[in-house]
Amino acid sequence: MTRSKLRFHSEESRHMVGIQRVTFALLLVLAAFVPLTAVPPVAKNALRIYFVDVEGGQATLFVTPANESLLIDTGWPGNEGRDSGRILAAAKDAGITKIDYVAITHFHTDHVGGVPQLAAKIPIGTFIDHGDNRESTDSATVQGWNAYQQLLGGGKYKRISVKPGDTLPVRGIRAVVVSSDGALIDHALPGAGLENAGCKDAQQYPADQTENARSLGTVITFGKLRILDLGDLTSDKEMGLVCPQNKLGKIDIYIVSHHGWNQSGSPALLNVIAPRVAIMDNGEKKGGSPSTWDIIEKSPSLENLWQLHFSEEGGPAHNVPKEFIANVEGPDAGNYIKLTAWPEGKFEVLNSRTHQTKQYPAK
Repeated sequence: MTRSKLRFHSEESRHMVGIQRVTFALLLVLAAFVPLTAVPPVAKNALRIYFVDVEGGQATLFVTPANESLLIDTGWPGNEGRDSGRILAAAKDAGITKIDYVAITHFHTDHVGGVPQLAAKIPIGTFIDHGDNRESTDSATVQGWNAYQQLLGGGKYKRISVKPGDTLPVRGIRAVVVSSDGALIDHALPGAGLENAGCKDAQQYPADQTENARSLGTVITFGKLRILDLGDLTSDKEMGLVCPQNKLGKIDIYIVSHHGWNQSGSPALLNVIAPRVAIMDNGEKKGGSPSTWDIIEKSPSLENLWQLHFSEEGGPAHNVPKEFIANVEGPDAGNYIKLTAWPEGKFEVLNSRTHQTKQYPAK
C-alpha cells in the first residue's frame, strides 16, 4: 500500500473517531436533559399523600394522578403561620400551586384553625365539611368556626356539606363519606358486610357530645388500595361502622383516628379493618396513648406503624423504632411522612427526616 493510501486511511480513521466522539458527547447532553423534560413515573399514575407535621393536629394532603388535590384539615391557627407554611412546603414538593379541595373533618381548632392562614398563602377551590358547628359551649371551637364562616362569607370559595354515602368530587380517587355530622352509612361498602365476631364482647363506650363525634370520615379507594380517614371520630361512633357487621371492609392504610388518643381506635375497629400500615399524626405532647398504641400494634395484619412524632406519653415502651418516626425527641423539626401508591396495590413510605423509604409490594 502506498504512503498516500496509508495517509488517506489514517485520516479517514481519525475522521470516524471524531464523529464517534461528537456523537457520544451529543448523547451525554441529551441524556442530561431527559430528567428535566420527561414526566417522572410517579406523576403519571401514582397517588401521593403527605402527612404534614402540625404538632398533634391534622393536615393530610392527597395529590392524585389527575393532578387534583385534596387536603384533609389545616392544623392549628397562630404560631406565626407554622402549619400553613408546612402545608405550603408539601404542596411545593408535590408540584401544585393550588389546593382544589379542603375537607374539614370537624371544627376543633387543631383541624379548622389553620384555614385563614392557609387561604392567604395558596389558592383554594372548594371547602367540604359536615355542616354547622354543633359544639357551642367551647370557646376555641366557636372561634375556629367563626373564622371559617367569615372566610366563606366573602363569596370567594365554594362550599359543599356532605352526608354519609356521598362521594367527594375529587378526580383520580374515589372518596366515599362514611360518617358526617353524627350520622353513619346505613349499608356496607362494596366488598364489605361480613359479620364482626369482635362485637360480641366489645366494650361499650359513652356517647361523645363534642365535635369529634361529628367528624367527616372517608374511605378512599385508589386502584386496589383502600385508605381510611375518620378524623377524630370516637369509639362510640366507630362501633356503628363495624358492628354487628363490618361496613368498611379491609383497609390497607389506616390514618390513625384522633392522633392516637384513647377516645378512638377501638379493638372492634382495628381487628376487623386489619390495616397493613397505620400512620399516626400525633404530636410530642398530644396523642399516642399507650392503650391505643397497643391496639394498633396488635392488629392482625399490621406490618408497620409510622408516627409523626415520638410520643412523650408513650415513653420507651410505646413508641415505634426511630426509623418509623418523622420527628424524634428534641427541637421541633417539622418533618413529614410521604406515602406514594400505585393502582396495582404497591406503595412506599418515605420518612423525610431520614430520607429512607420502605416499599410495600402489592397483595
